[in-house]
Amino acid sequence: MRKSFKFKLYSADRNKRLDRQRIAASRIYNHCIALHKHYYRMWGKHLSTSRLKKRIAFMRKHFRSDWRCLGSQSVQDAIERIEGGFQRFFENIIKKKAVKSTRRVSPPSFRKSIKYRSFTLKQAGWKLKGEGYIQIGKCTYRFHQSRPIDGSIKTVTICKDAVGDFWIIFPVKLAESVENRTVTGKTAGFDFGLTTFLMRDDGTKIQAPQPLFQALKALRKASRRLSRKKKGSSGRKRARLALARLHRRIANIRRDWQFKIALELARTLDVICIEDLGLQGMKALWGRKVSDLAWADFVKILTWQCKKHGSTLVKVDRFFPSSKLCSQCGHIHKELELTDRQWGCPSCGTHHDRDKNAAVMIKREGLRLYALEHANSRRLSEAGGRLREKAA
Repeated sequence: MRKSFKFKLYSADRNKRLDRQRIAASRIYNHCIALHKHYYRMWGKHLSTSRLKKRIAFMRKHFRSDWRCLGSQSVQDAIERIEGGFQRFFENIIKKKAVKSTRRVSPPSFRKSIKYRSFTLKQAGWKLKGEGYIQIGKCTYRFHQSRPIDGSIKTVTICKDAVGDFWIIFPVKLAESVENRTVTGKTAGFDFGLTTFLMRDDGTKIQAPQPLFQALKALRKASRRLSRKKKGSSGRKRARLALARLHRRIANIRRDWQFKIALELARTLDVICIEDLGLQGMKALWGRKVSDLAWADFVKILTWQCKKHGSTLVKVDRFFPSSKLCSQCGHIHKELELTDRQWGCPSCGTHHDRDKNAAVMIKREGLRLYALEHANSRRLSEAGGRLREKAA
C-alpha cells in the first residue's frame, strides 16, 4: 500500500536555493522536449531515454554549469517524466484506433518555468536530520511535521505552489494491513447528481459545500483586479498571489469536506456501490458546476479510504440504465428526459424520484457484481486446491 505525507516548508531565504533547482529542472525539461522534437524531425524516430540521459550528462559537465545545482537523480526523474508522457500518448493512439470514444491525450510539450512546479530526489541528495528537519544537498531545511512519517520513504518531492510556498512530499510504502473494524453488514448505493452531490438508496441526501460557487464573487473581483495591473509590476505580482491564495482556499475547503465524507462512509458501510461516471462529457455540458463538485477527486479519496478501513467499493458501469429502470417491475422507461426529476412507470404505475430510484438500482447492480466476483474467486480457489491435491 502506498501513501504520501505532505508538509509545508518554513519560509526562509534559503528556499531560494530550492527555487533555483526547480528552475534548472524546468530548463532541462524544455531542452529535452526540444531534443525529442529535433530527433523526430531528423530521423522520424523516438529518442531513447538512455541516449537522452547521456546527452544531458555531457552538457552538464561541459557547457551548462547552472544545471549542476540540480542532483543527477533529479535530472533523470525529469527525463523519465517526459518518457512517461510519451508512453501514455502512444498508448492512447493505439486505444483510439480500437475505440473511437477514447479521449485525446497530448504528447509532452514545452512548459514555462513558473508552471513547472516540482522536482524529485530519489535515493541520494537528501537525508532526514530529525523531526521537522531535512538536509538537501549541503543545506538543512525546516518543515512543519504535523504527524509522524510511517513506512519506508521511497522518494522526496519538493513542490512550489502558485502562492509561492514550498511543500515537501514523502511517498512511502506501507505494509498491506487493514485497520481492525467491526463488520456492520450495512450496504448502500449512491447516485451522483448536480443538485444533490450524493443520493443514498434510502433517500438520504448529502449536499456538497460548493466552495467555488460561494467564492465566485470574490474570484471575479480578484481576477478583474489582476487584469488591470501592468505586466511586470509589483502590483500585478501581489494581485496574482491574492488570486492564487483564494483558489488554494477553495481547493482546501473542498478537499477537507470530501475526506470527512469519505471517511464516514468507509467506516460505517461494508459495501459501497457507486456509478462509474463519464466526466469528460459531463464537463463539456455543465463545465464549472462539475469542476466545483469534483466527483473524480472524491472517488479517488473514497477508494483510498475503503482500502484503508476494509470496506468494499463497487463501481457500476456508466451505461447501466439506473435512472430509466423501474425499481419495482424492471421496466425501462426509454422516453425519460434529463429534465424529468419525477416520473411514473408506464408499466406498473409506481411514482419515482429519479435520483432515489437510480441509487436503488445502483445498489442492486453493485451487490450483484460483488456476489458474482466472490463466487468466481471461490471457484478459482477451489479449482486451485484440487490441482494442488492432484499434484501432491
